[in-house]
Amino acid sequence: MRRHFDFKVQKISIDGGFTCPNRDGTKGTGGCTYCNNRTFNPAYCHRNRSVTEQMNEGIAFFSHKYPQMRYLAYFQAYTNTYDSLDVLRARYEEALAVDGCVGIVIGTRPDCMPDELLDYLSRLSRRVYVMVEYGVESTDDTTLLRINRGHDYATAVDAVERTAAHGLLVGVHIILGLPGEERASFVAQARMLSQLPITTLKLHQLQLIRGTRMAEEYAENPSDFHLFRLEEYIEVAVDYLENLRPDIVVERFASQSPKELLIAPDWGLKNHELVDKIKRRMRERDTWQGKFYADAK
Repeated sequence: MRRHFDFKVQKISIDGGFTCPNRDGTKGTGGCTYCNNRTFNPAYCHRNRSVTEQMNEGIAFFSHKYPQMRYLAYFQAYTNTYDSLDVLRARYEEALAVDGCVGIVIGTRPDCMPDELLDYLSRLSRRVYVMVEYGVESTDDTTLLRINRGHDYATAVDAVERTAAHGLLVGVHIILGLPGEERASFVAQARMLSQLPITTLKLHQLQLIRGTRMAEEYAENPSDFHLFRLEEYIEVAVDYLENLRPDIVVERFASQSPKELLIAPDWGLKNHELVDKIKRRMRERDTWQGKFYADAK
């Protein structure tokens, strides 16, 4: 953010009223097996309110702490490029019209990014900050099929490369610990992602959330899942960083779901506390992000 702004910025989560192609029957129904959008939508983020109302409520929530802060509209819930170009443009422009909004961040799926939308976002990025975040979740096609993701990894590679070719900033989301994936595979994953033109990366540990199909699968066959203990996850995160391209900005190492929805694992830590533990372990291991990246090329 410091590369783009000389003031503090805060993301305001927005529910634009969209759905997903693996929810509405286009590619499937039920959505991804791990997904419950209630786990990350703040109280002011509600599809029954307009984009403007959500922005204003979010700004009111944050502005008391830093009155001079500016804001990014974060279209977060579901697939925020899954509609006609006219509808999408109207939602984005409505957010940007709110006083203090200096850009947008768009969360979406790799299989929902047409070239005409990229053309529009590329033009938009010449006047405001624009980032596209893709839920990639895994680089393993077997895993993607198992979690009902509805696309393969090649689709993600194509979307990321096309987006970057349009001069746009690209973020990627990954879940560590999905069923069938092991610690050794995460090193290979970090090296694969490092070959893509991505700007930021968000890592999330697998969490079992009430009301999801994955929670039902866990209840039926708990042996199919490996839920990380805290200290084990810290080691995994450090391994991952060692093999990650050093210029990729890691925005997050973990997800924090509401306790009333979370089944496991519950580490009882805030994100900044986990980051402090990861940094401490890196110092203990005398390591850094990208330490083994050159060896992997």
